[in-house]
Amino acid sequence: LAVAEFAQLAEALRELVPEVPVAHGYLEFARPILREGLEHLRSQGVKRVLAVPAMLFAAGHAKNDIPSVLNTYAAETGLRIDYGRELGVDLKMIQAAAARIREALAAADGASPGGAGADPGLGVPVPINETLLVVVGRGSSDPDANSNVAKVTRMLVEGLGFGWGETVYSGVTFPLVEPGLRHAVRLGFRRIVVFPYFLFSGVLVSRIRQHTALVAVDHPELEFIDASYLGDHPLVVETFRERIAEVLRGDTQMNCSLCKYRAQVLGFELEVGAPQRSHHHHVEGLSEACTLCDLECTGACQPDGIPLPSPGSPASGPSPDHGHGPLGPRTLAASNQAQRLRNQAAAGPGPVAAQPPAPQEGDGPDPA
Repeated sequence: LAVAEFAQLAEALRELVPEVPVAHGYLEFARPILREGLEHLRSQGVKRVLAVPAMLFAAGHAKNDIPSVLNTYAAETGLRIDYGRELGVDLKMIQAAAARIREALAAADGASPGGAGADPGLGVPVPINETLLVVVGRGSSDPDANSNVAKVTRMLVEGLGFGWGETVYSGVTFPLVEPGLRHAVRLGFRRIVVFPYFLFSGVLVSRIRQHTALVAVDHPELEFIDASYLGDHPLVVETFRERIAEVLRGDTQMNCSLCKYRAQVLGFELEVGAPQRSHHHHVEGLSEACTLCDLECTGACQPDGIPLPSPGSPASGPSPDHGHGPLGPRTLAASNQAQRLRNQAAAGPGPVAAQPPAPQEGDGPDPA
């Protein structure tokens, strides 16, 4: 479904800029790969390519993997490729996110037997200032990208008038979704909106819903609302068009002052000047169909919400331990072990093997 959604977004962009050919490609796990998209454009006689990463924030994929592939192709073919910046913290993106949250609130209010925003236990309205917003980001090993998710949360909380906001992440960093939600329910809000700040569907969005459902089962007195991801909202497509215009103007200013590869970011000093290279060759174009799900991924292949290692994937090099903070992987490991025990008790007697997992970065098709 995510692959089809990205192709749909590319088609919407093609309609906005009919004067130039538009192609798309994926960094990993899907086709066409980036090189195939570039070949398609070159076969049409294109001499200059404007490459815009379909990334919400600039982390390893936008800073390393995609530029590495583009630079290699340009060196091999002589094709001029001008690279744009990520979507970033942008007014239009904030407005698109707010629209998705409003849609979820309106749908929940209309379905509630007690009327608009009704408390599930009392049947009385729950005002938005007594509602908590949880924004779920992808999670990265780049602190600059992670901090941008928190900024989006704050803009949405203040802009929409929520009583409180929390930022959690689907992997790599902390707090993770389920332990983060279990922390949030203690804050005393009767209604919690969970909004995945993602462009498209996929296994990560499915996991977010699964973890939300686990917490909701343990707290029937609270109302949990699942908001949709961004998708091809018109303002998202318009932001892509703005990024293209920036490349044409020569105005693609990324935020380098907090980039861990360029500046002495606290705790990441050893990564300054790291070589720019792609780490996804082993999964480039890997698109074998999954038979466990129909259309939208349910996460059935990864029931614990932890990415399965790809066959032949290279081991990661040494890096500072930034992942074992409050509500981080250690908490997740304990939560997963407890859930396994609950599942085992429901299924009947039998052996239980609890293996604390470790989140890994990179999990699903990454478009560009």
